[in-house]
Amino acid sequence: MGEATNVTTGKVRLSYVHLFKPYAAMQGQEEKYSVTILVPKSDTDTMARINAAIEAAKQKGISEKWNGVCPPIVPTPVYDGDGVRPSDGMPFGDECKGHWVFTASAKIDYPPEVVDRMGNPIINQSEVYSGMYGRVNVNFFPYAFGGKKGIGCGLGPVQKLEDGEALSGGHISAAQAFGAPQPAAAHPQNGGVQINPITGLPM
Repeated sequence: MGEATNVTTGKVRLSYVHLFKPYAAMQGQEEKYSVTILVPKSDTDTMARINAAIEAAKQKGISEKWNGVCPPIVPTPVYDGDGVRPSDGMPFGDECKGHWVFTASAKIDYPPEVVDRMGNPIINQSEVYSGMYGRVNVNFFPYAFGGKKGIGCGLGPVQKLEDGEALSGGHISAAQAFGAPQPAAAHPQNGGVQINPITGLPM
């Protein structure tokens, strides 16, 4: 791996964590291990190293993938969390405010190592979730496929540093989905009239 394209972040917050089970956002897409990384804008050191790695990946793209030419606009995976999501133009979630945001992924054959502060493998998967803080090793690489050229971000080992407020990155409870459970007595049957569920008319 080209060292210049490889970065281990400072302390970042992790969102949309899929580190133990590969995941596809849409059916039919390739399942991958992935995590969205929120780099505080105050961490200029990590961002400088990321930007340098992206530049190194562009140089690699020119020599290896793009026939010696750099595209006029090279899509990169890093977005401004104070801006809008490129996919749908909606604002990023509140947790992204004040952060740079990017997603790293790994193919199904390359599960990322996930370790704790001491460097020991994390066995209990419930300790790893969206909202926790950690450090992530990533590798930026050039791609060219389907007429598209750009810079992607590969996922390497992940180290959990500390717990954070959980973000509902995918796991929502029944109460969140459908509202809090209602006591049965609070719903008199329409004043005692039974409604036929099929016609919607009184029985």
